[in-house]
Amino acid sequence: MGVIRINNLKFHTFNGVFPEERKNGQQLAIDVALHYPIEERVQHDDLDETISYADVNATIDQFVHTHSYKLIESLANEVLKKLLKTFPMATKITLKIRKYSVPMPGIFDNVEIEVSGENHE
Repeated sequence: MGVIRINNLKFHTFNGVFPEERKNGQQLAIDVALHYPIEERVQHDDLDETISYADVNATIDQFVHTHSYKLIESLANEVLKKLLKTFPMATKITLKIRKYSVPMPGIFDNVEIEVSGENHE
């Protein structure tokens, strides 16, 4: 089974629990892995035989810029649902969302949420 990965898509969004997060926003980074039988389905060097990276990016971009959640867990679940519906040819999708500006004490790079879902033919 092949995998199409798009890594480190970055978006400025207005998600968060605290009012300043929702007002000022913050950068999120998103990785998406779409499991797709590339070995079987891509036979003619034709974009119609695969999943367009540009379409995946546009779908995520449109969603994160028109929806806002307190929890990035909720954002991850809803983006995953949207991708599974929009790209039914993907057998499985894994989505990671990283949030860098987390208002909590400590030294760390980011907080990351990972969700996965499957399409059943």
